[in-house]
Amino acid sequence: MLRVESLKVSFGGFLALSRVDLVVGEGEVVSVIGPNGAGKTTLFNAISGFIKPDAGRIMFKGSDISGLPPYAICRRGLSRSYQVVSLFPRLTVFENVQAAVFTHQGKSYNLVTPARKICRKETLDILDSVGLSEKAEQVAGQLSHGDQKVLEMAIALANVPEMLILDEPTAGMSPEETKVMIDLINRLSKEARLTILFCEHDMSLVFSIAQSIMVMSHGRTIIQGGPMDVRKNEEVQRAYLGGAK
Repeated sequence: MLRVESLKVSFGGFLALSRVDLVVGEGEVVSVIGPNGAGKTTLFNAISGFIKPDAGRIMFKGSDISGLPPYAICRRGLSRSYQVVSLFPRLTVFENVQAAVFTHQGKSYNLVTPARKICRKETLDILDSVGLSEKAEQVAGQLSHGDQKVLEMAIALANVPEMLILDEPTAGMSPEETKVMIDLINRLSKEARLTILFCEHDMSLVFSIAQSIMVMSHGRTIIQGGPMDVRKNEEVQRAYLGGAK
């Protein structure tokens, strides 16, 4: 579904990505790992259209999306969540997701139908799928950090994506919240048949749910393969796993 080939990104004289290769098959759960500063977020920004690559290609469903704006990439079926939660904190959980459904369905400027009735079923279905139905009327800014991250995923799902990119989905979560997020990612992959690409520092999470892992260091790909292949790779052990075998 997604193929990144020899991607290069620079900021002034700083080479953030020197040669990155990545393959994500349809229906797969793929993780990108690497030390801080390895270039993971830069890679995700390039894939989702916030950064224009200097060289290389980003292919999504067979089409080159390199340099396309974020809204165009989103419309092709690729949605993303972020390290820092981005919500409308004064709106309810329901209203946050409903606004995203409005936009996806082109109903943002409907001045005839009462707002609460527009896309109600679609919004409730999404909230049910992520386990937030009982909190639909709560103000988003008053949710726990874990529930805010789940809400952000619900907003991404409102775009009806074929592929979901998650940037550190469990950052700042408690062990209980992390378990909820792991279960949700697994369920979305299996039941909704979503293709999922994520980066994460929690290695227990990565090796428990990722079918394929790509390891980055100093802006380049070291290896991509199954969890066991990655664990055994000596360069990965030196660069990221602390030399443990």
